[in-house]
Amino acid sequence: MKHLSILATKMSSSLLHLIGHGGSMPGEIGLKLDKNILSKLKINGPVILVTGTNGKTSTANMITDLLVNDGYDVISNRKGDNLKAGITTTLLTNSSLSGKVKANAIVLEVDELNVRHILPYLPVTALVVTNFFRDQLDRAREMEQLILSIEKVLPNYQGELILNGNDPNVVRLAYKASKAHATYFGMDKNKYSVDHTNEASEGKFCPLCGHKLEYAYYQYSHIGKFHCSACDFQTPPLDIELQDIDLDKETFTCDGIDFHSPYEGMYSMYNCAAILAVAKVCKISMDVAKKVFAHAPQPKGRNEKFEKNGHFCILNLVKNPTGANEVMKVIERDTNPKKVCIVLNDREQDGTDVSWIYDTFFEKIITDETKEIVCTGLRANDMALRIYYGGYQGSIRVISQLQDAIHQAFQDIDRTYVVATYTALLPARGAIVKEME
Repeated sequence: MKHLSILATKMSSSLLHLIGHGGSMPGEIGLKLDKNILSKLKINGPVILVTGTNGKTSTANMITDLLVNDGYDVISNRKGDNLKAGITTTLLTNSSLSGKVKANAIVLEVDELNVRHILPYLPVTALVVTNFFRDQLDRAREMEQLILSIEKVLPNYQGELILNGNDPNVVRLAYKASKAHATYFGMDKNKYSVDHTNEASEGKFCPLCGHKLEYAYYQYSHIGKFHCSACDFQTPPLDIELQDIDLDKETFTCDGIDFHSPYEGMYSMYNCAAILAVAKVCKISMDVAKKVFAHAPQPKGRNEKFEKNGHFCILNLVKNPTGANEVMKVIERDTNPKKVCIVLNDREQDGTDVSWIYDTFFEKIITDETKEIVCTGLRANDMALRIYYGGYQGSIRVISQLQDAIHQAFQDIDRTYVVATYTALLPARGAIVKEME
């Protein structure tokens, strides 16, 4: 059955490629023929899983580059098909019919709800967890349920946990994995840290005893230095700690070494910290990590910059309040006159519940420098109402056609910011490219 499962996956994948399609259907076929096929693969080398609410794609891709630059032959799901069927497609199409994986390292981005379907069935060397935030309630449910689904598969896990030590919801995983070793990454207090925060926060209570968590400082949302008011739960000693943070220059230091982040924002520096933690665990030189940061590709729509004839535009994905708040901070730091176009969809991939826009501080872009806010997408009217309730006194336009909305956001201004949800991201990118032709 194993041979048949792999053969069927390979053949269906090849047929799809011939007609210009990819997707996870080959993996679905393989799993129907042998639901335990993943546990039957022969793997020689490290297997690294990357999960979390924000940053897992960038982090997984940089870990892949880290291993490649250190001489490994790596299989990864770079395109981000991170559900069980997509991961099965990736592994089986890169295996021999006997089940031997044709690489000496595997890096997989894994959707948070799918960790329970992957971790127990592969010889995982390291599980990297970036953060946990409330996200897509209609699909992922409350964050507590999501974390519990991961905790249930950790008691027998004997690999490495590489955890964000500034996120109490991530640190708690180590308490369920008594057979694993934990390496923690995080960030020291810096000029951007705050003593109090009004941002959406899921780290208010101790996951061990339920008492209130107290913070020495916050980096953003519930990420920061914390301790329980009643028990010993607290930010653990950090194995990788970023210091001397400069968000304008996008630089930081770690163990006395200077680094330049490939992407904007404090949340992106946490991704860099995760890479350095993987490098430490895998005994890879920090010089290799520097090379990865210097040549990291710009993911489409992730703080992607466009410039032509003096017009400057930045496109960003938004999908939950915490990630959106960090994008708002990037826009807020630009004090030049600008327009903002927000594309809000509510399809299944976006999350059908758009109430998260009321937990996002769009007020950060409601400034004199923002000359107009253009709202489009399936829930454009909801977005316009949110901006109106935020107190914006400038022009709010609702434009149903995406291309027309982008065109309006480019008029009579030299700087435009476009933020879009999942299903709107690539169409928005296409509209930007067309506008700049």
